[in-house]
Amino acid sequence: MNSPILIACAHGTSSTLGAAEVNALRDGIAALRPGLDVREAYVDVQDPDLPAVVAGLPAGETAVVVPLLLSVGYHVKVDIARAVKSRPDTVAAAPLGPDPRLAALLDQRLREAGVTDNDAVILAAAGSSDPSASGNVEELAGQLRSLRSNRIVAAYGASAKPSVPEAVAMLREEAAGGAGAGESAGGVDLGGRVVIASYLLAPGFFHDQLAKAGADLVTAPLLPSPVLASIALERYDAALAAAAQHQA
Repeated sequence: MNSPILIACAHGTSSTLGAAEVNALRDGIAALRPGLDVREAYVDVQDPDLPAVVAGLPAGETAVVVPLLLSVGYHVKVDIARAVKSRPDTVAAAPLGPDPRLAALLDQRLREAGVTDNDAVILAAAGSSDPSASGNVEELAGQLRSLRSNRIVAAYGASAKPSVPEAVAMLREEAAGGAGAGESAGGVDLGGRVVIASYLLAPGFFHDQLAKAGADLVTAPLLPSPVLASIALERYDAALAAAAQHQA
């Protein structure tokens, strides 16, 4: 009996490099589970779009949509939920984040960039108007704080506050000796830098904007890393287990 189809659903990007990284992630998922039918889909920008992929599935085949996204938000709650509701035997998995392994990967990116304990860190996510997404990012920020002693604040590229430039300005002000807001979270060392930790899957529009936010340093995005493929397969397995339990 064939395993249910895994639809690896990403946001979509106009960045050639970003698209290549997501393609490599999808290939990595397939490589970890030989024989698994892994299909491509997007909620925005790129084709094939998710509704078309779901509509084109073979009759009678079970499928799991795995969001290659880092938090719950509009695309998960609306776009993906609507697509799976349109077809029997199709379920949605949880997004990739938050997850302690992503916090560990961010810690790795910070270490690779030479970030020291004196530097203040902005955890920069894409952002969503859905409060659940901000809650997911704050949870990830807490996981990262458990790994590092830096002052760490979450900020967003769009649709949520503070924006990344606002967070940079706030930390600059703290470093200049103005605000006391950082005292409870470690403060900002006067000799430290303001660093943006890119909590983004791959290069693209939002990552490009981080370079314009006024920080001293921006880390590389999460991809490439084998961690993402492992998490995606775990989300797939968990969704199937939950569906089986629901049917029992």
